[in-house]
Amino acid sequence: MIITFNELRRIKDRLPSGSSQRIADELGIDVESVRNYFGGKHFDAKTGVGVHFEQGPDGGVVTLDDTTILDAAMRILNEEQK
Repeated sequence: MIITFNELRRIKDRLPSGSSQRIADELGIDVESVRNYFGGKHFDAKTGVGVHFEQGPDGGVVTLDDTTILDAAMRILNEEQK
């Protein structure tokens, strides 16, 4: 999946507090990996997250090899809207 960096950050910014930890717990990965998925630079993350950033307009583009973390984030946002 390809998404702009700014759109990915907008999704992250809309998440309620504690969502990164919640996603990490649900998926069995460390929280630093979740933060890196959304554009963080946490070098002590234990696992890679399959995200590739390219500079460009609108913050550039991000290629997501796996949308599992994004899917979890979107599910949390949908829960918040109910």
